[in-house]
Amino acid sequence: MLKVIGLNHNTAPVEVRERFAFDAEQGARVLAELTRGRETEAVLLSTCNRTEVYLGLPENDSAEGAIELLAEHAAITPAEAHDYLYTFDERAGVEHLFRVVSSLDSMILGEPQIQGQVKAAYERAVAAGSNGTRVVGPLLSRLFQHALAVGGKVRSETYLGTGAASIPSAAVELARKIYGSLRGLTAFVIGAGEMSELSLECLLGEGVGGTVVASRTEERARALATRMGAGFARFEDFARQLRLADIVVSATAAPHAIITRDLVQRALPDGPDHPMLIVDIALPRDVEKQVGELPNVFLYDVDDLRQIVDDNLERRQKEIPKAERIVLSAVQEFWAWHSARDAVPLIRELRGRAERVRAAEVERALRRLRHLPVEDQAAVEALTRQLLNKVLHAPTTRLREAASGTRALDVMDIARYLFELDRAEPTDTEDGAE
Repeated sequence: MLKVIGLNHNTAPVEVRERFAFDAEQGARVLAELTRGRETEAVLLSTCNRTEVYLGLPENDSAEGAIELLAEHAAITPAEAHDYLYTFDERAGVEHLFRVVSSLDSMILGEPQIQGQVKAAYERAVAAGSNGTRVVGPLLSRLFQHALAVGGKVRSETYLGTGAASIPSAAVELARKIYGSLRGLTAFVIGAGEMSELSLECLLGEGVGGTVVASRTEERARALATRMGAGFARFEDFARQLRLADIVVSATAAPHAIITRDLVQRALPDGPDHPMLIVDIALPRDVEKQVGELPNVFLYDVDDLRQIVDDNLERRQKEIPKAERIVLSAVQEFWAWHSARDAVPLIRELRGRAERVRAAEVERALRRLRHLPVEDQAAVEALTRQLLNKVLHAPTTRLREAASGTRALDVMDIARYLFELDRAEPTDTEDGAE
């Protein structure tokens, strides 16, 4: 039984999502707790915008243990956790994961990071199994491999992920138009808030080296630089960092401009000897408009970037129906496989009983045919096996097909009745009487 429990940017504000976030070590402990001594599979997906637990549970098992673990981690009661959590069962859980990995359920439609985050979550769960314990079994293994293929197909067959869809990614898109490749360039990020962090992530993802963070709140700037693997500069070193930077991104909460034409001219009296991109994503603006009049300086503010984002999002919106069709087709394909698994025990039981009947009848016949050479007796054995396989081929194929239909249980109940699998096997005496 598949069950998904989680919360995301639609159900919980950021201050709540932060409490439910797991690092790698915490996630490994939760996975071990969920699967210890139980026939349960589990994968934990934790990003800045969502925390979700994917469970493969024995039939009629409860997922309350997972909810209690999530609530305990967030230091709230299970009842309080229910206010933010959603639950998807079975096929709805499959569709949810396929939408997540395709970025149809993301805060930013088409964002590319989620594919890698889902893959990493799955790989961490696989690696968490040790000393004979299993965290990921056949259900979640097949589900996540299928999901990653779906995400790849959506990205390769639609334009859902093309073009910048956030202010920081739009800034990077502009930088690529000016410089081409960003590898080897230097960047100066001013501010230590969410937009600065997103900008850093985008710049580092493009291979920008020598990235430095500065903020009036030195502690926050140091923490951000350490977390993102960037350099740190004191705010007093502002002018020197301007001279070194190819790209400047400013996202502070200052009530007035902190980069003025006069400041840039004093820092670069001869002007920059190379193109300098200054991206102002603060409101109110951090950079005086006149800075953009300086030679070799390209200045863009949040309105310029938002126009790029709006145009790209409009194109992405048009791709949603195509992406949805890919997802729904993949859900049907996966669910057919999943449902067919329900027929496996019945098919195994049918074939097992038929084989026992065949073996008993062959043994009885060969007792009367002891005069046959050994090779002829072997031929009788082989012939009866071939006949049994041919007779059972169509019923077992149809049972697998029927298992994925809407009346699967009815069909399997009828099969049990027709082949007397709802009764104990007859003894030799009963068989002889019949």
